[in-house]
This record gives sequence, structure tokens and C-alpha cells, in this order.
Amino acid sequence: MFTDLYFIYLVSGLIILPCILLSLWASAKVHSTFSKYDRLPTSTNWTGGDTARMLLERRGLQGIQVVPGKGRLTDNFNPATQTVTLSESTYGSNSVAAVAVSAHEIGHVVQREDEYLPYRLRAVLVPVTNIGSRLAIPLVLVGVLLQWLTALTEVGNIIVFIGVCLYGLSTLFMLVTLPVELNASRRAKQMLAETGVLVTKEEQRAASKVLSAAAMTYVAALLTSLLYFLRFLLYVFILTGRNRRN
Repeated sequence: MFTDLYFIYLVSGLIILPCILLSLWASAKVHSTFSKYDRLPTSTNWTGGDTARMLLERRGLQGIQVVPGKGRLTDNFNPATQTVTLSESTYGSNSVAAVAVSAHEIGHVVQREDEYLPYRLRAVLVPVTNIGSRLAIPLVLVGVLLQWLTALTEVGNIIVFIGVCLYGLSTLFMLVTLPVELNASRRAKQMLAETGVLVTKEEQRAASKVLSAAAMTYVAALLTSLLYFLRFLLYVFILTGRNRRN
């Protein structure tokens, strides 16, 4: 059994390594792209904060606060507090990159108002995934021990199955997150085009590159999460298979 576990660990590690490298590349790509176009000012001189407020006003979205936050590329929309927090690199900057990131966050606000299905599903999954990620491995271990040490094999199987499902919630969350982020970027491009915040073709292409680079981080995260889940499944099959052979 331990030989099997070691083999699975080695092989899966070799498979996951490219995904980890892809994640690192995607993160570096986001920062380098943002830095590049953070030096390109908008012709209209709009800042990230100004753009966010204007887009909210044009959509008639009231009660949403736009506030500055700390850090770099830590921008987010919190539906619980109805607050769009723009990082130091976005809020007061009049760069094309800042405007693109700001519009992306407003895209999430519009998703909520439009009751965009993947966005609603992701909101439901957030608390469930947080709980599931903490309980998954302990439940699997309890289930395997029940299979090995007691006659409660069926009960152990059920507990293992629940643990596997809970572990898989993180992959499901990433699967739902990808279309949410891609859609927010699409909405951002559309809103910026409609409002004329970005005037020249160069500015529009630059904004598109910033948003596309950000999307790659979610693609990499989904692939990595999927492979971790598959590796976890293989471990569980080996552990539970030992009990069946006995």
C-alpha cells in the first residue's frame, strides 16, 4: 500500500508541477502587464476610483461604496458590505490598467444586480467550500479507520464518500469562478467602450490585455485544483482498496 501511495505521490507531483509553474507564470504575467500599462495614462484622465463611481451611477446602482484599500491588485467587491475596495495601485491612478481593473470590479456588482447565475452559485458555494475544505480530510480518515478497524464498513464508505465530495467543492468553486471572472471582464470592456473612458484604440487594446492576463490566473487555478482533487481521489481509492482486499 505504501509503495502505491509513494508512486501516486511521485507521479501526481510530476503532473501538478507544470500547473504550479503555470500559476506562477500567470501571476507574473498579471503583474508585468499591469505594470506596463500602469504607465499609460488615459486620455480622459479618469482614475480608477472616478471610473468606478461613474459606472455605478450610469447603471443606477445606489448604496455601493467605492473606497481605497491597501496593497497592490487587491481589488474586490464585497456584496455583504456593498463595498468596492480598490487597491492603492488602482484607486487614485489614472492609468489604463487601473481603469480596467476598476471596471472589472464594477462588472461583479452588475452581475449581482442582474442575478447572473454563476455569480449567485459562487456566492452560495463560498461558505460551504470553506467548511468543506476543513472537514474533508478528517472525514476521509475517520471513514478509512472505520473500514479497517471495525465491522462498520458501509458506514465508513459513506463517510469517505462525504469527505471526497467536500474536498471536491473547492474544485467546483474554481470551476464556477472562471466564468464569473471572464464575464466580469467582458462586462468591463463593454462598459468602458460605451462610456468612452478609453478613447484610443491603443488604450482599448491595453485594457483588454490587462483583463486577459488576469483571466489566466483563474484558468491556472482551476487546472491545479482539478489535479489536486484527482490525486486525492487516487489516495482514497488506494486506502479503501486495501480494506476490500483484506
